[in-house]
Amino acid sequence: MSAWFRKLFLYLIVFVIVIWTIAPFLWLIISSFSYKIDLLSVPLQWIPRRITFENYQQLFSYKGSLNVNAALFTKSTMNSMIIAFATTLVAMFLGVLAAYALARVKFRGSNIYMGTMMGAQMIPPIAIVIPLYVILRNLDIYDTHLGLILVYLSFVLPLVIWLMRSYFATIPAELEEAARIDGCTRLQALVKIVLPLSGPGLVSVLIFAFIASWNEYLYAFIYTNVDAKTLPVLIGEFSTKLGLEYLKIAAAGVIASLPPIILALIFQKYLIKGLTAGAVKG
Repeated sequence: MSAWFRKLFLYLIVFVIVIWTIAPFLWLIISSFSYKIDLLSVPLQWIPRRITFENYQQLFSYKGSLNVNAALFTKSTMNSMIIAFATTLVAMFLGVLAAYALARVKFRGSNIYMGTMMGAQMIPPIAIVIPLYVILRNLDIYDTHLGLILVYLSFVLPLVIWLMRSYFATIPAELEEAARIDGCTRLQALVKIVLPLSGPGLVSVLIFAFIASWNEYLYAFIYTNVDAKTLPVLIGEFSTKLGLEYLKIAAAGVIASLPPIILALIFQKYLIKGLTAGAVKG
């Protein structure tokens, strides 16, 4: 009886956590298909009586007073795509090489380098906002894709190195030694032996890096104006003289959440393998 009660209690805890996690997103979806009057009704209507696609249509409508907002929404979505994908690809390329060196090559100061790199991540982002702003202005890359990609690399690259170093450490070094005996260089051993065995870990880290780049708000808000403005920043600017356009924000929020969700669903099998195989162990 006690075992049955413990199992029931465990399922109850899991159920509460799942509801607590997905409830805000479900309400976001419900709001995006609702009319404002239905959301303000008392008692609250959890399931909308009328469904509308008007909130989504307004985001891409080039007619009437919403012309500017629609153009900015499309442009900001493309900016987010370009910046997030570019940051992820560069971080994965450089991060994999650096992580492999830290996991396999013994050199003086490797532990100090790792500790310094991770310690720098403890600095509050707001503390380095002004120095970064000055640097971007002096290099003439403020409000550009390149400027934002370089800023994003400052926190995405250490994340990739840390996670991939832990994953590489779980792969037996004897496999690479055997490949090197057969004539492979260290780089060839990485490409032909280590990376194929690290598929689940690579996918897991890639998704984490993309989500970190896609969702970033503070740097994008400060270091962009119009040309490189990203989707999270634009969503925060949906407002009129009457206040926030909540329904429009809800529709835009659903669209903004699609890329990470789609990536997670496509690579779900590899993501689970990567997590369970120790890809995120410190």
